[in-house]
Amino acid sequence: MYLKSIELSGFKSFAKKNVFEFDSPISAIVGPNGSGKSNVAEAFRFVLGEQSIKSMRGKRGEDLIWNGAASEPRSNRASVKVIFDNTDKIFDIDFSEVTIERTVHRDGLNEYFINGSLVRLKDVLELLARTHIGASGHHIISQGEADKILAASPKDRKSMVEDALGLKLYQYKRLESERKLKKTFENITQVEALRKEITPHLKFLAKQMEKLEKTESLRSELGILSREYFKREEYYLMNIKKILANEREPINVALEKLSKESKEAKEIVKLESGLSTVQKEKDELTREIGKLDGLIIAEERTIENEKKLSASDEYKTVRLKEVENLYEEISALGEVEVIKKKLGEFINSRRHETDSKLINEAEKRIAEHKKQIEKFETKLLVINKKEHEISEAEKAIFRSESLENELVSKLNLLKAREESLRFEEESFKENLREVSHFLGAEALYFRNVAVIAEDMLTEDRKKQDERRYIIEKLKIRLEDSSISGAAEISKKYKETSERDEFLARELTDLEKSAETLNELIKNLETRLATEFSSGLEKINEGFEKLFTIMFGGGEASLILTKEIGKRLDPEDLEKSDLEEVEEKIEEGLDIKVNLPKKKIRGLMMLSGGERALTSIALIFAISQVNPPPFIILDETDAALDESNSKKYGDLVELLSKHSQLILITHNRETMSRAGVIYGVTMGSSGISRLLSISFDQAIEVAK
Repeated sequence: MYLKSIELSGFKSFAKKNVFEFDSPISAIVGPNGSGKSNVAEAFRFVLGEQSIKSMRGKRGEDLIWNGAASEPRSNRASVKVIFDNTDKIFDIDFSEVTIERTVHRDGLNEYFINGSLVRLKDVLELLARTHIGASGHHIISQGEADKILAASPKDRKSMVEDALGLKLYQYKRLESERKLKKTFENITQVEALRKEITPHLKFLAKQMEKLEKTESLRSELGILSREYFKREEYYLMNIKKILANEREPINVALEKLSKESKEAKEIVKLESGLSTVQKEKDELTREIGKLDGLIIAEERTIENEKKLSASDEYKTVRLKEVENLYEEISALGEVEVIKKKLGEFINSRRHETDSKLINEAEKRIAEHKKQIEKFETKLLVINKKEHEISEAEKAIFRSESLENELVSKLNLLKAREESLRFEEESFKENLREVSHFLGAEALYFRNVAVIAEDMLTEDRKKQDERRYIIEKLKIRLEDSSISGAAEISKKYKETSERDEFLARELTDLEKSAETLNELIKNLETRLATEFSSGLEKINEGFEKLFTIMFGGGEASLILTKEIGKRLDPEDLEKSDLEEVEEKIEEGLDIKVNLPKKKIRGLMMLSGGERALTSIALIFAISQVNPPPFIILDETDAALDESNSKKYGDLVELLSKHSQLILITHNRETMSRAGVIYGVTMGSSGISRLLSISFDQAIEVAK
C-alpha cells in the first residue's frame, strides 16, 4: 500500500484538522448525504494539482475555504496534505515517505509543498506523472463520470481511452509536427516568391559588373604597386623609429639618473642650514667626553686607595652593623673563653677583607661613564659623516648640472628628427587611406608582400618617390573613371548573389525538413496506432473479464469505428504526391454488449443498474491498463440494487489486488468489503466531523 493518509484542515466543510489513515487495501468513507464525504474526493483532486475550481464544485479558490459558522469562525486558508509510502521508490525522490501539501489563501494564492519544501505546481505534476497519478485522471471516479463514458460520442469515448492509455503526448507531438509541416510549406512558398523577386535585380547587377571589369586591370596595377610601396615605406619608417628610440633611451636613462642624483645631493645640501648647530653639539660632546674621562680616572684612584687600605690592618674598616651583630651574639654567652674565641674569629675573618661594596659601586660608575662615552663617540661619527656628505653633494650638483645641459642639447636635436618622422608617418597614413578608398581592405595586405630587408635598407629614397608619383597618377585615373562606385556595386552584386544562393539552400533545407516531418508524422501515427491497438486489446480483455463477473456471463467489448466526415478545404491539406482532396475519416469507439439470457445488444436498451455495472466494468478495465497506486470511487455504486451490489463488491475486491481503493459509499454491501471504515457526519454548525465507529454503526449511519 502506497497511500498512507490524507489530512484536511479548513477545506470546505472540514473546518478543523481531520486525518484519514489508509492502512488497508480497501477503505470506505460513509455518512449521510450532505455530510461532506465527497469533499474528501475533491480534497484528493485539490492536493494533486487540480486547477479547475468548477470540478470541485466552486467558482473561486475562496469557495474551497471553510466560510465559518456560529460556533467556528471562518478560516483564512485551506490546506490538504497527502502522505505516500515510498519505500519501494515509486516516486523519483530519495525519501522513504513523500508528503505533498497544497494550501489556498483567500486572496487566491496557492502554495505547493513536497516534504515541507515550497515547490512549483509543475514539480508536483512531474513527481506524480511517473506513478500515473493526476488531479483529474482515471483513478478518481465519481458517479457522474462513470456514466459519462457510456453517454459520450464514439469520438469522445476514443479520446477518453487515449488519455487513459497515455497517448496524449504522442498526439500532441503529431499535432505539433503537423503544425510545423504546414509552416514549412508556407516558408517554401515565401522563399520561392523571394527568389522570383530578386532575379531581375540580380541580372541588372550582373551587367553593371561587366562594365566594372574594364577598370579592374587598372585597380589591380594600383594594388600591386601600392602594396610594394607601403611595404617599403612602413619598413623604412619602423627602422628610423627604432633608431631614434635606441638613441633616446640612453639619454632618458642618463637624465633620469642625473635627476635622481641631483635630487639626493640637494636633499643632503639642505641639511647644511643646521651645520652650525651640529658643530656646537660636536664641541659639547667633546667636552662631555673629557669630563667623563676625568671621572673615570677619579673612580679608578678610589678603587686603588681602597685596595691599599685593605692590605693594611691598621686602617681596616669594620661596618657598624657587623659590630652590633657581634655584640648581640656575645651578650648571650656566659663564659669568658667562649667570648674570647668568638672575638678572635671575628677579627680573623675581617683581617684580610676588603670593602668590596665600595669597589663594586665605583666599577659600576666607571662602566656607566664608558657607555656614555661610546654614545657620544657614535654621535660624533654621525656628525663627521654628515659633514663629508654635504661636501660631496655640492660637488655632485655641479657635475650633474654640466652633464644635464649637454644631454638636453642632444635631446632637442633628437626631437627635431622625431617631428620629421611623425610628419612622414602622417603622410604614409594619408596615402594608405586614399588607396583604401579604391582598393578597400585589400590595401592593408601590403604586409604580406615578400621584399628582401637588405634591399629595403640600401635602396635610394628617390625610387620610393617615383613609386609615389605613379600611385598618385593611378588614383587620379581611377577617380576620373568613377571607380569609387565599384565597391558599392560589387557589394550589392555579392550580397544579392549570396542572398539568392542562401534562398536556394534554404529551399533545399525546407524540402528536406518537410520530408523529415512527414516521416516523423508517419512514425507517430504508426506508434499511436500500435499503442492504441495494444491498449485497446488489454482494455477489452479486462472489460470482458469484469463484465462477465458483473453479469455472470455475456460479452462486452470496445469496437473501433470509422465515420466519413465533411470534405476538407484543399487549403487545409498539406502538399503530397497525390494532389487530391480526400474525405475526412473520424475514428471512434463504440461499446458492444451482450447480456446473458437477454437479447440486448445496444446501450440504449440497458436499464439504469445495467448501465451502471457496464460503465463501472469499463472504467475499471481502463484503469487497470496502467494501474495507479490508488483509486477513489465516489458513490459509483449508488444506482445498484442489492444483487448487483454484491457483484460490485466482488469486483472491488478483485481490483484491490492491483490498486489501493478508497470507497465513498452508502451501500452496505460495499462497506462490508472494506477493511477500514470512516464515518463522516455533520451537525447543525455545518462542520464535517470524522468518527471512529464500528462496522455495525457504519451501516446504521449509511441508512
